[in-house]
Amino acid sequence: MKVTVEDSCIACGACESICDAVFSIDDKAVVNEAAVAGNEDAVKEAADACPVSAIVVE
Repeated sequence: MKVTVEDSCIACGACESICDAVFSIDDKAVVNEAAVAGNEDAVKEAADACPVSAIVVE
């Protein structure tokens, strides 16, 4: 699974609150790619919860 965060990210923190193992907030959300494996369901939930649809899961 590949996870990217687009520039439209508003750093609201929703993804981090759902899956802090994978997402952290700086100027925008940052993905810890090493932690994606094993957290796929939470990553999808975070992507669905993003208010600006900035998280792309492939």
